[in-house]
Amino acid sequence: MRPDDLYRQRSARGVALREDLLIVATVRPDREENSYLGGLHRLPLDGGPMTPWTESERDQAASISPNGRWVAFLRSGSTSERSWEQAPQLYVMPVGGGEPRRLTQAPLGAGAPVWSPDSTRIAFTARVPEPGRYGTDEDVAPDEEAPRRITTFQYRLDNIGFVLDRRQRLFTVDVEDRGAEAREVAGGDSYDVRDPAWTPDGRRLVFVAPRDLNAHDTLHDDLYVVPAEGGAPQLAVRSQGSAHRPLVTADGVHYYGTEFRGFDSVARNMGLWHAELPAAGEVSTPTRLTDRETVDVEVVRPAVPTSEGLLVAVRVQGSVQLRLVPPGPGPTPLENLRLVGDAQQVVTDFDHCPRTGVVAAVVSTTSRPGEVALLPLTGDGPQPQRVITDLGAELAESGLAEVEELRGTAQDGYPLHGWLVLPEGPGPHPVLLVVHGGPFQHYTWGFFDEAQVYASAGYAVVLPNPRGSAGYGESHGRAVVGAMGTVDAVDLLGLLDLALARPELDERRVGVMGGSYGGFMTGWLAAHHGERFTAAWSERAVNAWDSFYGSSDIGWMFTHGYIGSDPEVWREKSPLYHADRITMPFAVVHSEQDWRCPVEQAQRMFVTLRAQGTEAEFLLFPGEGHELSRSGRPRHRVQRFEAVLEWWSRWLPVAPATD
Repeated sequence: MRPDDLYRQRSARGVALREDLLIVATVRPDREENSYLGGLHRLPLDGGPMTPWTESERDQAASISPNGRWVAFLRSGSTSERSWEQAPQLYVMPVGGGEPRRLTQAPLGAGAPVWSPDSTRIAFTARVPEPGRYGTDEDVAPDEEAPRRITTFQYRLDNIGFVLDRRQRLFTVDVEDRGAEAREVAGGDSYDVRDPAWTPDGRRLVFVAPRDLNAHDTLHDDLYVVPAEGGAPQLAVRSQGSAHRPLVTADGVHYYGTEFRGFDSVARNMGLWHAELPAAGEVSTPTRLTDRETVDVEVVRPAVPTSEGLLVAVRVQGSVQLRLVPPGPGPTPLENLRLVGDAQQVVTDFDHCPRTGVVAAVVSTTSRPGEVALLPLTGDGPQPQRVITDLGAELAESGLAEVEELRGTAQDGYPLHGWLVLPEGPGPHPVLLVVHGGPFQHYTWGFFDEAQVYASAGYAVVLPNPRGSAGYGESHGRAVVGAMGTVDAVDLLGLLDLALARPELDERRVGVMGGSYGGFMTGWLAAHHGERFTAAWSERAVNAWDSFYGSSDIGWMFTHGYIGSDPEVWREKSPLYHADRITMPFAVVHSEQDWRCPVEQAQRMFVTLRAQGTEAEFLLFPGEGHELSRSGRPRHRVQRFEAVLEWWSRWLPVAPATD
């Protein structure tokens, strides 16, 4: 895969299933628009050809009404239109075909549709700007707006922007009444509403909001209930930490959540919880249905009820698997959650038809970014899944490298796990140790375009999941709390050594690179284990905890969660304050609008390295945030690939110089 092959990366991103109607949302980077297009398609369950469901290539988030009559979806405007016309709006069309009808005209766009049980109304969330902001007054330019008054830690979010002056509120809209306008049901000036769910009788809505409706700084979420016609929200379920994606049935409410006290929220396994939906004026206490240590739920969509139990996605040692949570009390460990479908893949979306028992899922593998598979629920054990799309065929033609699993043992006896992506030819190949972000994230059995690009250029790519990663138990994830740069470094170097034991890898030519936490570890390894590497590429990194604490959108809690509260320890754990030990060529890469790891993190590292005479360069991408490498503008992503390969061609050439 070459950098320009990014434009051949077509994949499924969502599914909606009702009886024999399967709607698939696809996505692909588009060269001409420098954006992402795709649209909605109908896919026969027998694996026949996929056909367009709507004509626009900017339709996503399809949802089929419970009665099977309607499909609701989001449609965005062209990038050539004014900004407010680009925002996604809610549309609906009959299942039998017809012209889509727009239901909303939200200035900043509408959220995904949630159908009422009787299929007559749709709930959704939307950010509502303060008067005079975000283009609501054409006579007021962005740099002429009134100052923002900030009274809380959480006043902006990476990839979103400022939030205090555009709170997210809850709305409903009548589908049958063509003249109906969206009606605000819940929301306030001090808190955001998210993840709405209808009660089975359609009379109330349950949603997630910050504890005490954000009356004080908090990381805790609770579940609130409000009449479907609007009114004052009432606390319904007080969580044990975070709360996400409630599902309300006759048995009560299920939701995903973590468990923590105060602000100590980092590296916590997400679980499935259950609570009774209480009577007015009462508050329920939830119980955890999945084991805290072994089960880490991926928040893909709300739990899906089936005849066998509740279907959820779970992170398991580099996979995101579909598992069934059985009815009854918990907490149930991972080994007792039945696997649905293949084990070695990443599920990014799924839906289920109760009548047929069929599950449709979007799955990613090492060679396919996203295909649609059918996964039967019948039988006593895992049944073979059937992939019914071939969206990755064109990308496969570009040539994809082999991906091998690596397992071993670290110097301290701890188990190691990761992957090796091998280029063609006998070698010996130069090696790139690529460290993921998070750190409570993971490399997976899913498609990873970066590794493919590097391998196609002739580099062997090592992808470790060290201590601190997700999917190996909560204790594994929390092993780096207060210990960054210790056991995680042991695991990274241990897996690198495991790979270098192979004769086709050249142990004398090794580079290190990574983004976010991976950028932090790149700087840390360059300073503390510089003898192992030829050069480094550090991207969107945390380089200095002292300034990250106050400048990052999450710095105020993330720093305390992982490093502690002692400023002296912050300095000791900062690559910037060990930069005098970095002598290898060092690339500092960042985005101008990164609010997760603000650009000052890169500027300070670059200036320090240059001032001491280290060979350093600073690559700065305009108009991008923290997610550049994953969801940035396609042109920038291609340019980034080209810059990476140019850097390594200089300092780690595939063909070494001969004497």
